[in-house]
Amino acid sequence: MQATETPTILRLREKTHTLPLDPGVYLMKNKDNEIIYVGKAKVLKNRVSSYFINLSSHTPKVSKMVSQVENFDYIVVGSEFEALVLECSLIKLHSPKYNILLKDDKGYHYVKVTREDYPRISAAKQKLDDDADYLGPYTSSYTVTQAVEEVNKIFKLPTCNKKFPQDFNKERPCLNYHLHLCNGICTGKISKAVYQQEIKNAIGYLKRGSKELIAGLQKQMEDAAENLEFEKAAALRDRIAAIEKIGTGQRVIMTDVKEQDVIAAVSNKDAACVTVVKFREARLVDKQDYLFYDAFDLDQVRSEFLTRYYNSAEDIPNSILLDADFEDREVVLQLLTQRRGSRVFLTVAHTSDQNRAVGIARGNALERLSKAVGRTAHEVAGLEELQKLLGLSKTPEYIESYDISNLGDTGIVAGMVVFENGRPLKSAYRKFSLKDVVTQDDYASMREVLTRRLQRYLQEKESGVGFGRLPDLILLDGGKGHVAAVLPVVKAFGLDIPVYGMVKDNRHRTRAIAADGKEVSVAGYQSAFTLMGKLQEEVHRYAITYQRQKRKQQTFSLKLTEVPGIGKKKAEALLLKFGTIAALKKATASELAAVAKVNEQKGEELRQFIENAF
Repeated sequence: MQATETPTILRLREKTHTLPLDPGVYLMKNKDNEIIYVGKAKVLKNRVSSYFINLSSHTPKVSKMVSQVENFDYIVVGSEFEALVLECSLIKLHSPKYNILLKDDKGYHYVKVTREDYPRISAAKQKLDDDADYLGPYTSSYTVTQAVEEVNKIFKLPTCNKKFPQDFNKERPCLNYHLHLCNGICTGKISKAVYQQEIKNAIGYLKRGSKELIAGLQKQMEDAAENLEFEKAAALRDRIAAIEKIGTGQRVIMTDVKEQDVIAAVSNKDAACVTVVKFREARLVDKQDYLFYDAFDLDQVRSEFLTRYYNSAEDIPNSILLDADFEDREVVLQLLTQRRGSRVFLTVAHTSDQNRAVGIARGNALERLSKAVGRTAHEVAGLEELQKLLGLSKTPEYIESYDISNLGDTGIVAGMVVFENGRPLKSAYRKFSLKDVVTQDDYASMREVLTRRLQRYLQEKESGVGFGRLPDLILLDGGKGHVAAVLPVVKAFGLDIPVYGMVKDNRHRTRAIAADGKEVSVAGYQSAFTLMGKLQEEVHRYAITYQRQKRKQQTFSLKLTEVPGIGKKKAEALLLKFGTIAALKKATASELAAVAKVNEQKGEELRQFIENAF
């Protein structure tokens, strides 16, 4: 919903002229005097007035909010930090519709350790008042399940339903024992003291990770070897190997920072997702996903999310790692440090280890967002990476790609394919037969095609579909020369559409993006590389298929002119009407005569020729 220059907008714009040039908080209200948005500002007059000018530049979310604003109020404070604190308080009090609200409707999960002679470790969905100890809570059931499976495997703890010591030696050990996945407690050969020490080690592993445990096990192994307890030393060696194997099998279990939250944000036109991955005692212990529906600016999302999330959090780590910087980082950092009571480090990932940790958070955010919007994670990632690679102001949800296909100076055609949300939109594909360009000139051909396409936009823009819809991005199958040829055409129509070329390597794969006068490498952007590869392959296929169809029609048209009285124009009229050889073969003599504008006798002659010649 696009905000328009209504009398209300004009009145509110006039009201902003009286605002002070001080920091403060503003409250947007609807016609029912309800607060629908609370914001902070370093300079109230500048910030609030921005909502009521240049309406066309607003994001859809802001436009929708502005269209519902009937009035606004404000509170002047002494500093930007005070404005942030007050904003947090007012958002918590009023829960405005257009602010980021963290509605935590997830269940909690625990690691359960029973209190008995031979305790068991399992995953639990809730904390009960029973004879057991619980680790947690965690919001991710996957994290809990993975941790429980991992610790039972490493320490070879029983996962069966037998009761100990009641079921000692009642039946033969199960398959897990023979596969060395269980110590075989059921044989009765492991004492309660030894088993309880194993449980203690397992709990320590869950709480503190593997580094401390491995160091202790190595010391025990060395002592056992010195005492000639080789069987015990071998068992300890196997335990260390199992822990190290588990560790290398997971991408990130440990970090060098003992206590840290890793945060990444992704978005498309429908929603944004922020994922928080928690490390405690240097170990990954939990993951939380938060979805926010509507169109979002990720810089604003990061700022608002961090403020909302940590303003009510009981646990603020001393280190928070982000996937990208944002405008209000210093003032948000000040709030977090005050809330924690000690210094907080708010860092943007730049080292390989930091990028690897952020990669896990971002991968989970993409996965959650893709499920919410009905797209794969690779499709969402491809569009997001393309936006970042090209420095676009928004995600290119609607992309048009063009390719020229010809064989010498004949049969010059072009294909236009459209990808919407990372997938082909075949209903929007279009074919062009070149009219003005009669020689092999790709640059002139591209200019003609884009000129005709944009002219159709002016004619059909009221429809908002097909040619009546402008793309977020134009990709040409070609290099810098193609871009230089097309950009003046786009500008001549008074349009601001990003135009880039897709430069191929000797294996016909996209190796770079051609901008106006330069090339941008796609190295390091795997999802964007894959998306552009699909686009380039599809537009090439579409253009060359059309070119072959045209050539086939031309050959067929020449064949028809062998019939006396059927010239080039009559042959083309027949092809245009019937489209295919199969359709022509089904046509009656009367139908052929009517299209070719000949008599019935010539129509019958034509019918017989088609039947025998093709």
